[in-house]
Amino acid sequence: MKTKKSMLVAAWLLIIPVLAIRAFTTVYPILATIRNSFFDIRLLQGKNVFCGFENYIKAFKDPKVLTSIQFTVIFVVVSMLFHIILGVILALILNMKFKGQRFLRTIILIPWAMPAVVIGMAGKWAFNNDYGLVNDLIRRFINPNFNYSWLIYKDSARFAVIAMDLWKDLPFFAILVLSGLQFISHDIYEAARVDGASGLQCFTRITLPLITKNVATLTIPFTLWRLTSFDLVYSMTSGGPGEDTALIAYRITMEAFTNLNTGYAAALAVMLFIVMLVFTGINMKIQSKMSD
Repeated sequence: MKTKKSMLVAAWLLIIPVLAIRAFTTVYPILATIRNSFFDIRLLQGKNVFCGFENYIKAFKDPKVLTSIQFTVIFVVVSMLFHIILGVILALILNMKFKGQRFLRTIILIPWAMPAVVIGMAGKWAFNNDYGLVNDLIRRFINPNFNYSWLIYKDSARFAVIAMDLWKDLPFFAILVLSGLQFISHDIYEAARVDGASGLQCFTRITLPLITKNVATLTIPFTLWRLTSFDLVYSMTSGGPGEDTALIAYRITMEAFTNLNTGYAAALAVMLFIVMLVFTGINMKIQSKMSD
C-alpha cells in the first residue's frame, strides 16, 4: 500500500512541472486574452481602461471586421466544399493502379509541405497581370490579348486566395481520404460487379458510404485551419483590395500588432475562440456518434 502511494506521489511530482508549463503557455494566455477583451488597451496612447463589453459591441459595428467575417465565411465554406469534392475525386484517381502511382502520390504533397507564406508569394506572382503564370496560360491557349489584374478587384482577388489555399492543402486532404479508401476490400467491389453493379453504383453504394466517416472526421480540423488562416493572405494580398480579402485572423493580427489596439484585438480573438470551441464540440459529437 505504501509502495503504491509513494509511486503515485512520485508520478505527480514528475507530472506537475509539465502541467505548470502547459498552464503557463496555454491557460494563462487564454485567461489574459479574455481579461484584456474587457479593457480599452491602446499601447500608443498608453491607455488601459476597463470598458466592459464595448469592444464586443464595437466589433459588430466595425465595417472592417464585418467585411473580414463575411470573407472568412465565404473562404471557409467555398474552400471546404471544393476540398471535399475535389479531394474525393483526387483520392479516387490516386487509388487507381497505373504506372508511376507511387511517384505521383509523393510529388503531389509538395505544395502542402511548402510554408503558406511561400504559397502566398507564389500566388502573388502567378496572378500578376504582366508576368503571371495564369494570364500567360490564358494568352497562350484562349485569348492572346487577355489583360486582367486579378488581385486589384474584389471578386477575383477572393477567388485567387481560395484557389491558392486549395492548391496548398487539397493534396493533403486527398491523401488522408486515400488512406480511408485503402481499407475498403476489393472483394466487395468484385461481388458488386458479379451482381451487375456499374462503376457509378459501386461508388454511390459502396465507396461513398464507407469513406463518409473519414471525410466527416477530416472536415472539422480542416475547417478550423481555414478559420485561423493568416499567413496566406498576409503574403499574397495583405488583405486587399481594401479589406476585401482580410480574414478574421488577419484582422486580429493587424489590430494587435499594427494598430496596437490590444483590447479590441483580444475581443476579436475571444469571439474567434468561441467559434472554434463550437466547431470542436461538433467534432467531438460527430466522433462519438461514429464510434458507437
